[in-house]
Amino acid sequence: MSRHKHRRPIRNATERVLNTVLLKGRLAGMSYRLGGLGRVRVTYQDVELGPERGLPQPLRIGFASDFHAGPTTHPALFDDLLAAIRAECPDVLLLGGDYVSFDAHNVAALRTFLEGARAPLGTYAVVGNHDIWNGRDVVEDALRAAGVAVLVNRNVALPAPFGQVSVCGIDDPWTGKPSAGATFAGAGTVRIYLMHSPDGLFRLERQRFDIGFAGHTHGGQIARTDGAPLFRPSGPCSREYTYGRYDLPDNGPLIVSRGVGCSGIPLRLNADPELVICTLR
Repeated sequence: MSRHKHRRPIRNATERVLNTVLLKGRLAGMSYRLGGLGRVRVTYQDVELGPERGLPQPLRIGFASDFHAGPTTHPALFDDLLAAIRAECPDVLLLGGDYVSFDAHNVAALRTFLEGARAPLGTYAVVGNHDIWNGRDVVEDALRAAGVAVLVNRNVALPAPFGQVSVCGIDDPWTGKPSAGATFAGAGTVRIYLMHSPDGLFRLERQRFDIGFAGHTHGGQIARTDGAPLFRPSGPCSREYTYGRYDLPDNGPLIVSRGVGCSGIPLRLNADPELVICTLR
């Protein structure tokens, strides 16, 4: 099957219909102006590492996921996210996939964001199921052109003074070709596990990590007032870990973000777009 676009005639036909129904993005613009896409919120997490893996100084990690550039998400939301990132000044920025909806070339709407979202220790990304469905080569090329390191079953050590910290990025658990062995091969003593969906845990193959980041679930995108999602995605871990922090018994904590954009319909309810700022200490 081509890496350029998965041949899914029914899905592609459905997306063409949705593109028309959504007025090619005009409905998302109206929703944004009325507050229907929510407002970008910053969520803070702190993670204490054991003394055997101590860092020379605290490391501030930014994490954002599920942009869904296309007719379901108004581009102004990406400007809001960029402003939040610049205000928070994370040391490193992680991106969790699903950059587009419907068409890989919609990634062009993220160009200003990707070029502006710089972090001193680098920006690192994995891809999601929507990117693979619609043409991962186009999406990955756009990420690299903006200076983002794309991690497909590989890890990268952070620059000094955090050389013992590795960002370990796995391919999408279901639509990609994930390999935990390759993802963690030669990784440092402190391991950040970057995955698109919580089902990256299902593909872990007993590898160890100190903190994991995932998106995909959107926190339900439409949730009750207490934040409980009305809709849960498929996948054994995605259904269980829908939003927030989960302290796992055999690894570090998993942090699941609500993401930024919208999938399916241009509406978020009680599930605002989110930038996660996590400090490793």
